[in-house]
Amino acid sequence: MKCREKGYDEYILHGLKGVFMGRFFNVAAACKHNLHYMVDITSRLSEIKGYVDRGEYFAINKARQYGKTTILRALKEYLKDDYYVISMDFQMQMSYAKFRNENVFSVAFAKAFLRIVDNFNSNIADEMKLALNGLGVAVREDKENLELVELFLYLSDICAKADKPMVLMIDEVDSAANNQVFLDFLAQLRGYYIDRDNTSAFHSVILAGVYDIRNLKRKLRPDENHKMNSPWNIAMEFKVEMSFSAEEIAGMLNEYEGEHSTGMDIARISEIIYEYTSGYPFLVSKICKLIDEEVAGTEEFPGKKEAWTYAGFLKAERILLGEKNTLFESMVNKLYDFPELKEIIYSILFMGKDNSYNALDQTIGTAEMLGFIKNVNGVVVIANRIFETVFYNLFLSSSENQKTDMYKVSIQDKNQFVCGGQLNIDLLLEKYVVHFNDLYGDCTDRFKEEDGRRYFLLYLRPIINGSGNYYVESRTRNMERTDVIIDYGGEQAVVELKIWRGDAYNRRGEKQLIDYLDHYHLNKGYMLSYNFNANKQIGVKRIVLGDKILIEAVV
Repeated sequence: MKCREKGYDEYILHGLKGVFMGRFFNVAAACKHNLHYMVDITSRLSEIKGYVDRGEYFAINKARQYGKTTILRALKEYLKDDYYVISMDFQMQMSYAKFRNENVFSVAFAKAFLRIVDNFNSNIADEMKLALNGLGVAVREDKENLELVELFLYLSDICAKADKPMVLMIDEVDSAANNQVFLDFLAQLRGYYIDRDNTSAFHSVILAGVYDIRNLKRKLRPDENHKMNSPWNIAMEFKVEMSFSAEEIAGMLNEYEGEHSTGMDIARISEIIYEYTSGYPFLVSKICKLIDEEVAGTEEFPGKKEAWTYAGFLKAERILLGEKNTLFESMVNKLYDFPELKEIIYSILFMGKDNSYNALDQTIGTAEMLGFIKNVNGVVVIANRIFETVFYNLFLSSSENQKTDMYKVSIQDKNQFVCGGQLNIDLLLEKYVVHFNDLYGDCTDRFKEEDGRRYFLLYLRPIINGSGNYYVESRTRNMERTDVIIDYGGEQAVVELKIWRGDAYNRRGEKQLIDYLDHYHLNKGYMLSYNFNANKQIGVKRIVLGDKILIEAVV
């Protein structure tokens, strides 16, 4: 563990002696309150306990690094007074080889089950001990004949003799999902669930993973098509919100502030983090960790007081977007694994297409399950600003786009636009107008509306890369209008992109931009119009409307 503050106490963790320097923001494995700054998840545990108390069987399906393991580990402690909790991790306790047939799986499951029960710190009833001993004898002396039917008979007997209801929790079920033995295991759980009025069974079962095993796809033979055949259709839909709210993020930062006294504006920083992450647990913790450990102490941000600011946040975001972390790598890999995902993400980003949310659409369902999109008032949108920028950067950095003339001239121009640490957007638009008209001025027949967004971002990205960031405001992302927000040097600028559709439409656009500048507390804004009329007047002009200055560029 890295030393981050002067002064420390000796501590012992899991039998290893080390040096404890206080809590820190964690992005690896489960969070523990005594070691890490974390959001208070008590309300979630209480809500999940409601499912357990009702005897529900359910699955917690969330994207990677969404806090599933943290929730399950905390839930185990939360339930232990009222239930015997059998908490397993299939990735850690059940290797792929354990699923090669029923017998091997049943023996491995039974051994893991018995080890967990053996660690219970409670006085187990004598009848339950006898039932557990029966399973132990079967594993030791008759394991060749222990298959799923026999395993569940023993488990049912143990549940019947237990002095507290038994809850089964299994994390990382994805590691077993594409396997017939696992499907047969689920079928046994389902059968005992249906018959539990007559036969003892687990009071509640919780399965956690990325993929929704209620709709499990299984290819049983190489010559078969994928088919839906999961027996987990008994599962109750899990509706507990797992993302963090701005208020919850503020609660975590309050604890941090109590120990570090940075003087940060907790409400504002929490809102900014939420705006960019939409409460995605990994992103929240990662941004905080970067501010605390990598931004603070730099020449630009010498102390924590300077780091926990809007400028410090933007620095942390740039570091994050420049990383090659496992979450971003997984996201990109999934786009290549599922071409239909790539198509829908591209259509949202560049075409401004309103994809209606349809829970029965397999592509939309997959994108939502992986955490790429969310449903906002019946419309599919990218899940958060950071993911959106990751996807934009991926598409813009493709070899095809980097071969375009617009990208090449941007690379040539990139050192002209920064003076005194500030981005000269007026000059950037002037140069863009010249280049666009030189390169594409006669392309009215082949110009598509998404090209306007793509060309501008292709020109912008190399110029601000490494020193600034951008995102597209989701509220104005459509086929008629796009607002690009540029963050550079701790300041923001709004550039509205649109297709020219006459003077009246342009005046409405000016009014919309002014309203938007008010929202961002800005006095200056930018408009970039793509006009393909024969008598158009290309160039850049300055307009004063009330207390606002608009820089309007026409190509």
